[in-house]
Amino acid sequence: MSNDLSPKERMAIDRVHMPELPADERSTNFEEVNLGLSADQALSEAQRCLQCKTRNCVAGCPVGVSIPEFIDALACDDLPKAAKILRGDNALPAVCGRVCPQETQCEALCVRGKKGDAVAIGYLERYVADWAMLHPDRLLKEAKPEATGKSVAVVGCGPAGLTAAGELARMGHQVTIFEALHDTGGVLRYGIPEFRLPKEIIDREVAVLAELGVTIECNVIIGKTLTVAELSEDYDAVFIANGAGLPTMLNIPGENLKGVYAANEFLTRVNLMEAGRREDSATPILQRDEVAVIGGGNTAMDCVRTARRLGAKRAMIIYRRGEAEMPARIEEIKHAKEEGVEFIMLTAPLAIVGTEDGWVSALRCQKMELGPADDSGRRRPQPVADSEFDIPAGIVINAVGTNANPLLTATAPDLKLNKWGNVVADEEGQTSIPGVFAGGDIVRGGATVILAMGDGKRAAAAIDQYLKR
Repeated sequence: MSNDLSPKERMAIDRVHMPELPADERSTNFEEVNLGLSADQALSEAQRCLQCKTRNCVAGCPVGVSIPEFIDALACDDLPKAAKILRGDNALPAVCGRVCPQETQCEALCVRGKKGDAVAIGYLERYVADWAMLHPDRLLKEAKPEATGKSVAVVGCGPAGLTAAGELARMGHQVTIFEALHDTGGVLRYGIPEFRLPKEIIDREVAVLAELGVTIECNVIIGKTLTVAELSEDYDAVFIANGAGLPTMLNIPGENLKGVYAANEFLTRVNLMEAGRREDSATPILQRDEVAVIGGGNTAMDCVRTARRLGAKRAMIIYRRGEAEMPARIEEIKHAKEEGVEFIMLTAPLAIVGTEDGWVSALRCQKMELGPADDSGRRRPQPVADSEFDIPAGIVINAVGTNANPLLTATAPDLKLNKWGNVVADEEGQTSIPGVFAGGDIVRGGATVILAMGDGKRAAAAIDQYLKR
């Protein structure tokens, strides 16, 4: 145990509250909403951890962070040790501390959650990671591994690719990441708004990998600039982690009207190219008073909160199930409501209505009711007869999901795909091509950052074993 507190005394400590920007202030800008814990708050929260021998929280973490150990170091006020433990398990701790769904993973298995509030593991992860970024001179130096002479090409600079690259570099392999966009981070940069994940955090996490010797080449599209076969010729192994960037279509009339965006396009324009935020942005973005976002996941929340910040007076979530069935994080839903987002539940889109000159004017919808649970375990929405109605909207954003982009796979005929076009890989990431591994959304379909990172970590271990044969 880290100090003299008894379990009873630890149980008596209340969970800290993360300070936030006021809702009326933050809904007009892109500044980060969560402000981070103070040193006193972090120490108090760390002292709530019971240091369970069973370590259930670790089992709930897709990358296996040594949670009790880093929290114990924090509780002992040994931040260099806490940072070393955290960084040893997780290549992107400052990112995970901000965007991981801890409430359904590590914190969901926290023993303290059985009789109250779980330990705020995500808050503590963010605190330690941010401290490490601000105090590089106090970090415990990491011994450089002996070079193996082996090289690995990583396709995609998102969470799976960055994680795999970091792990492989620490094993002594020479790693080169190929990124299609002009900047690093993949979905972390183009898909997550700065009010949840500032770009500075991504830049600093990427810089740590660069210090390990990882090379990143941007503006290289695998499947166009180079092929997987060419990478296999030039490198000893390949890890494909190019994500799932193809939007799932709504398949309703009006999808081609002017003013309809796919979520990826909308977020990329604003987050990556700063449309609507800078007058000299290289790309435009439409801005309307009424914006309807279709979907109930975190991407939908990101879109609707972004639309609100761009000036929408009525920013709406349209979701065909109820709020209890929404896949978005509870915190994101709470923040959206506080910022004035309107939630229109049990409502499914039937068509996008346009003007004579082809601009969006409304979203035609139908009310739904919930029936028995479907294969996902959520209650299946069923239409209510004669309940059609129109919602006025100048912009409609489709945020119902993404599929695999066939650009890479179309030029790799030996790569086995499933019926949705995702790469087929075993639990360690091995694909149908020897020496070619894959993970993240290109294998899973759209999922979370931390699941993609878990894939990257497992694949890195498998690649290391492959290179040692």
